[in-house]
Amino acid sequence: MSDCLGRRFGPSFLGRADDSGELVKDFYKVLNQVITEEIPDGLKLPNSFSQLVSELKNNQYDAKTFAFSLRAMMEKLEREIKESKFSELTNRHIAASSIPKGLYCLSLRLTDEYSSNAYARRQLPPPELLHVLSNKSHHHFVLSTDNILAASVVVTSAVQSSLEPEKVVFHVITDKKTYAGMHSWFALNPAAPIIVEVKGVHQFDWLTRENVPVLKAIENHHGIRNYYHGNHIAGVNLSGTTRAFASKLQARSPKYISLLNHLRIYLPELFPDLDKVVFLDDDVVIQRDLSPLWEIDLQGKVNGAIETCKGEDEWVMSKHFKNYFNFSHPLIAKHLDPDECAWAYGMNIFDLRAWRKTNIREKYHFWLKQNLKSNLTMWKLGSLPPALIAYRGHVHPIDPSWHMLGLGYQNQTNIENVKRAAVIHYNGQSKPWLEIGFEHLRPFWTNQQKPTQISFGINLGIERRYRYWDSNSEQVECHLLVSLQHSRLRFLEMAGVQNQLEIKFRLTDGSDIGPKTFPAATSIATLKESVLAQWPKEKENGPRTVKDRKKRRQQIKHNKKNVFVSYYNPQLAKGMTSFSD
Repeated sequence: MSDCLGRRFGPSFLGRADDSGELVKDFYKVLNQVITEEIPDGLKLPNSFSQLVSELKNNQYDAKTFAFSLRAMMEKLEREIKESKFSELTNRHIAASSIPKGLYCLSLRLTDEYSSNAYARRQLPPPELLHVLSNKSHHHFVLSTDNILAASVVVTSAVQSSLEPEKVVFHVITDKKTYAGMHSWFALNPAAPIIVEVKGVHQFDWLTRENVPVLKAIENHHGIRNYYHGNHIAGVNLSGTTRAFASKLQARSPKYISLLNHLRIYLPELFPDLDKVVFLDDDVVIQRDLSPLWEIDLQGKVNGAIETCKGEDEWVMSKHFKNYFNFSHPLIAKHLDPDECAWAYGMNIFDLRAWRKTNIREKYHFWLKQNLKSNLTMWKLGSLPPALIAYRGHVHPIDPSWHMLGLGYQNQTNIENVKRAAVIHYNGQSKPWLEIGFEHLRPFWTNQQKPTQISFGINLGIERRYRYWDSNSEQVECHLLVSLQHSRLRFLEMAGVQNQLEIKFRLTDGSDIGPKTFPAATSIATLKESVLAQWPKEKENGPRTVKDRKKRRQQIKHNKKNVFVSYYNPQLAKGMTSFSD
């Protein structure tokens, strides 16, 4: 073994033959020996494989030293690859948990519109349609979300897929901070003939601390908040698999302690006048008419859901209780079967009449308390595990073609199956509105974003800037391009930040200037000049230059009249925007 590797093994490494086979046998002996031994301290490793070969040729290694060097280099490489993969997973987790700037600015803009535009605050639905909200002959969908763009896609896909959209009612529930923006969106973009109701959790009298004590405890518990909002990679054990690490990161998404994520367990109390509802997650797209769901006989069960323990995709459709629970915990081992089939949230038909006869909510709260007492050692992943327990014996399996899962984490999703599914679900980190979404699966989501017209009542020439703090405590500026007060602004692409704006101006006689498409980065000054350049020369009292417009504005302001009275007929813009500055 002490013979120089260059003398004994050199011929083979240098391309010369060794017909005896002794060379290979000796080499195997060396490798087997170093597998069980500790790598010597202070072993100097080559910086590259080229350096290793160079030193080998110069007869600087005996066989054992070479084997140790080779093993150490391979282990170092494996470690670096795993660290790189873990880093990638961490970055994806951060990207998935963060709010893209475009979505944040959209929400901020719509919230501002809610405060300044009376039309954005109009009642949803209008008073003459309020009775429909409790009409049991209609098909009622419940959507709980703080993502305005995602909500719009779900509702739009329902409009396009429903055979009788006039019988569809959407109950959109959001949190207090998003309510104004969500309301503005659906007020300014009616989904007719679908009826849309927007409510904030603060508007439900039933949702008090007394009725949801466990969830409030989870949200306010310091240790729990640190688990979900703290350093997600501190003390990570790199000896685990990357898939296990990815699962742990997904389980630590802050959305899992959001009241919106647990809200579905309170449906019978939130909608006391309804008998059946379909609950949808905000990362789904409806591709087929869902009215037959109301005709399914749930056979006295509460929850109609697809099972996830069998199916063509062995990764997505291979979920049993052992995938969600820690069966080393005595309570879990005592009460649950690790091989019991799991089912999916995302698209569920709930029989509220049958539900009200059960103790599902109480069981849900009990197991949440137990997990909280155990410091989250019974399960890690959000609202599904306690639901798997609470609904045991109350789930009716429905045909898997109703609900296709995995578009947010299974890159190898079968496209033909996607096309056939009634509802496709982007569960996982790779949401279609994020840059980390899968490019070949994103079109099924973006195709639902038909051009949407939004009216903004903001003065000509005002450029509004909003600032917020990102996760790195750096100030980020929401630079929002605004248009003339009576313009109609169209988002041509809504997956993140709008890329183009199509603007049209209506004059007193009903004629239009435009529409004309501008890049999203177009400055207000350029917009002004473009409008003035297209202004009909024969129109009286029309501005000829920006200075003329400013002078006219000052004159009207002095007379305490609306700045746009001379140029626009309010009746022509009725229902489009407010007239406040």
